[in-house]
Amino acid sequence: MPKGLTFLSALALAAAFGLPAVAETAPDADTVVARVNGDEITLGHMIVAYETLPAQYRQAPADVLFEALREQLIQQAALQQAHTGDIPRVVELALENERRSLMAADMLESVMMNAASDADIQAAYDKQFGDGDGGEEFNAAHILVETKEAAETIKTRLDEGADFATLAREESTGPTGENGGDLGWFQQGAMVPEFEDAVAGMEPGEISDPVQSQFGWHIIKLNEKRTAEAPELDEVRDDIANTLRREAVEARIEELTADAKVERPDIEGLDPEILNNADLIGD
Repeated sequence: MPKGLTFLSALALAAAFGLPAVAETAPDADTVVARVNGDEITLGHMIVAYETLPAQYRQAPADVLFEALREQLIQQAALQQAHTGDIPRVVELALENERRSLMAADMLESVMMNAASDADIQAAYDKQFGDGDGGEEFNAAHILVETKEAAETIKTRLDEGADFATLAREESTGPTGENGGDLGWFQQGAMVPEFEDAVAGMEPGEISDPVQSQFGWHIIKLNEKRTAEAPELDEVRDDIANTLRREAVEARIEELTADAKVERPDIEGLDPEILNNADLIGD
């Protein structure tokens, strides 16, 4: 009897006698999707591989991705099995680093999951905005140049009466130069710390001395400042939650490293440039 008929007959008999045809179970992480010389590749392996894909690759159709990932893991398994001899030192070290990194990430994930409950977010909001004060807002302009000498020259010209907006259009290397250096209104946290520290200590109409940041040297003019109204909770919920998670992570890391017995031995003759010497770990 043809195989197809045998299969259909079995189904018919099962239906006739009220028996289950095939015991179906939902796929899970342990579901085997391939075997390579007996070594199993599971759905869990594929999901982990999928999670590491760059975002652009995840746009491919699901069926295409599924088969591509399964084939990749099959090929990797075949190549691994073909490897003979000891595991190379570089592979051992990479595996140790990867395990350490993944376990640390899992630990931090658990810290973040418990760090921003609705009650925590509400408490943080009340502490920051409970009095209705949304903090200071600033309206400022700046001239950005590459060197301190250039900034000092510009400051001298401004002190002598030069127009700030004109100098910004002529000298500033920043994207706001063509607008006379105008930055509009911004709140604390919007600018780099050095810039904010300078603005916070200024009065409207004042022009700063040269201020260095990661972007270069700034000459800042504070036009106005005002007190903002407190935002609604929903407007800042995500920002507060992210801040709580970051603070929880930092606190946990600090706690664990403080409690750990950490040794940093002095190694005579150690040059930091040795990191470039991959020969130390062999092939």
